[in-house]
Amino acid sequence: MFERFFDGLLAGHVALVTGAARNLPAVIAAEFAATGAAVAINDVTHQDQAKALAASIKKKGGRAAVFMADVTDRGQLVRMVDEVRDESSKGLGMVDILINGAGPFAMDAFPKLPEADWDRVMDANLKAIYMLAGLVAPGMKAKGWGRIINISAGSADLRNHSIYGLAKWGVRHLTQSLALELGPEITVNAISPGQIAESAPDIAEFDPTFVERAIAYTPVGRLVTRPEIARIMVLMCSPAFDSVTGETLRMDGGWGIPRW
Repeated sequence: MFERFFDGLLAGHVALVTGAARNLPAVIAAEFAATGAAVAINDVTHQDQAKALAASIKKKGGRAAVFMADVTDRGQLVRMVDEVRDESSKGLGMVDILINGAGPFAMDAFPKLPEADWDRVMDANLKAIYMLAGLVAPGMKAKGWGRIINISAGSADLRNHSIYGLAKWGVRHLTQSLALELGPEITVNAISPGQIAESAPDIAEFDPTFVERAIAYTPVGRLVTRPEIARIMVLMCSPAFDSVTGETLRMDGGWGIPRW
């Protein structure tokens, strides 16, 4: 019954997923395609992987196309949104679901953080959301329906995750502000994953003990997975979430519950 609920759930919708060539956004793009949405796969550098993902989606009967653009560059975003909309070429139609998946990471201490890293992390995690919302919102408003989902992180609750944590905290604030400004036609929500199981090896480079400590501190006794996150994001685009906006949903197995 659970699978039947998702089957064809997003048919007729066009989802733009940024940073979707790899990692969590790639899993999200594949999940949205599996539930019927036409998926615009965006990335800035990993074109071959983006094309491979699109080919995999098409092989399974879905619709997908690749749109290379730097999400920190307004001119490139304007071009990309126009190309996605233009069905006369490789376009898929008007974007009515926006998944802001691009979110580069940096964790140098602030006194040692290069200014270029500050700009890169803040622009891709925050500025891109604001710019893309402005570009896709008019079409969503005209249609009378739209969904924007951002990705925060458990790092927002930590004060030792430097610029990344700061950016992901800002995502939560921006999510609420956009929800107030874009309703009632458009809902804006965010997902805040804890440490993701598939990304555990990456974080070990910064803190070899973090994953072990995170699991021990998590009530469910394991880390959240990428498919779980992707499935919840699809659900957030369903009628079940029609009255939910401005919320950040934690998916951390209870890690963030306040305790003495």
